[in-house]
Amino acid sequence: MLQKVVSTVRSLVSRKQTNILSAATIIMATVFASRTLGLVRDRLLSGRFTAEELGVYFASFRIPNLIFEVLVIGTVSTAFIPVFSKCLTEHKKKEAFHIASSVINLASLILLILLIPLLVFTKPLTQALVPGLGEAEIEQMMFFTRVLLAAQVLPLLFGNFMTAILQSYKHFLLPAFAPVVYNLGTIIGVIFFSPYLGLFGVVLGVVLGAVFFLAIQIPQITSLGYKHMLSFDFHSIGVRKIFKLAGPRTLSLGIAQIDSTIDLVLASLIGASSITVFTFAQHLQQVPVGLFGLAIAQATLPTLSQSINSSKFKEIFLASWHQVLFLVLPVSAILVILRIPTVRLVFGADLFDWDATVLTGMTLSFFAVSLFAQASVHLLIRAFFSLQNSKIPVTTSTIAVLVNSGLSIYFIKVLHLPIWSLGLSASIGALVNFTLLIYLLNKKVKSFNKYQLFVPPLKMAIATFAMIIFLQIPKKLLDQLVFDTTRTLELFLFTMTVALIGLLAYAFMSWILNIKEVLTYYDMLKRVIRVRDLVIDTGSEISGEDTP
Repeated sequence: MLQKVVSTVRSLVSRKQTNILSAATIIMATVFASRTLGLVRDRLLSGRFTAEELGVYFASFRIPNLIFEVLVIGTVSTAFIPVFSKCLTEHKKKEAFHIASSVINLASLILLILLIPLLVFTKPLTQALVPGLGEAEIEQMMFFTRVLLAAQVLPLLFGNFMTAILQSYKHFLLPAFAPVVYNLGTIIGVIFFSPYLGLFGVVLGVVLGAVFFLAIQIPQITSLGYKHMLSFDFHSIGVRKIFKLAGPRTLSLGIAQIDSTIDLVLASLIGASSITVFTFAQHLQQVPVGLFGLAIAQATLPTLSQSINSSKFKEIFLASWHQVLFLVLPVSAILVILRIPTVRLVFGADLFDWDATVLTGMTLSFFAVSLFAQASVHLLIRAFFSLQNSKIPVTTSTIAVLVNSGLSIYFIKVLHLPIWSLGLSASIGALVNFTLLIYLLNKKVKSFNKYQLFVPPLKMAIATFAMIIFLQIPKKLLDQLVFDTTRTLELFLFTMTVALIGLLAYAFMSWILNIKEVLTYYDMLKRVIRVRDLVIDTGSEISGEDTP
């Protein structure tokens, strides 16, 4: 029996996901697991530390995240995969591996060069980032930042390139599972290290998670025949192309990181607890964005990159975009209407008080308004990069960041609004970015089919508005009259009941409006159920064979 289980696991891991929906499903499942573990991590943190203490912890990620996002994500997400995939398509495996080794080595060298001044000047950088925090808090943040820079960033760099190589081969399972074990490492730090080391134990857990992230992907990379070489071949055409494509994307992400840095500075002026409120709201709203927007975009990129010279490019993009919208719009409605119950369920510990809960809920609702735009931007950016056009995403991102940052400063420094105003400004910026990208992509591909571009999204919007009504009515009727929401179990049942009523209304309206995605996912669900039944039957047969 054990041998059959091992054989099944190996088969699942080594199997290619040859179409976008199957690849996206794999990524969604593991992103869901990763984000769920991330929320479990946040729940454990809110139960063990105050919002003020957590503000310092979250702020210490600003510099490491800036370096990682700009240097690694800018290269991997949009520049490396198209070039590497093209080499594989042309059966140039040896050249592809040579390019990968050179890019990884050059990126590592750049990272090491950047780390030296960052480690030396951590204190003044920290003081500039959180001007509202006290001296003791700044000292603690400085120490955490140095640990994360020295021990976390390099494993994540290698791990993300491994992810890109596997995705180029259309292996999505292990790469998508890597963030799950990353969060698992952090949870180990919270449970086992923090009782003895406090927040430093959590930081050590983060480092452990980064090592897990890399280690889990190495066996499959090796099985593909990849052997890392000590090559720094910047003269290679492929390497030069990757860095040329990555340049504008790196600039775009760098500009976006300026916006995140401004948010941190403004939040610190309100207080350390505001950093925690803003971060928790971000983590919640990033679940559907990662689950649907990022997952489908990642699954679509290799296929888009291989279809740039065919008529299928428009068809693939629109089909993927409609899937993103169909999934993310109902979640957006749920997070707006059920914001307080959601925050209470996820973060409702004794140390996370009612004021923090209300502020987090308000911030979350303002983020949620633009979920469809945030999720769509992931796909739109990858569409441009598959067309090897990096200037447009950089330009639109710059405009969006200027709008977001300008509004953030105006809301906090001039109007003196609470922390939720940063969620509002972020949503306005995301809407601006989305609008510009979809308009310019339509021009770039010489116009999408107008019916496919406008009518399906309009139908989904109508179904979402109907869903909001079916969320609001039972929310009013069931709260206190049927469920005592001061109790955790009843709060959970209340939230699930109202959300289910809303989702059923959304599915029904989608069926009435003949939105084809509802049938697509219904058919997929039936296939999943058939696979489950097959597994159960097989398990029974195996059990029967082993029974004396």
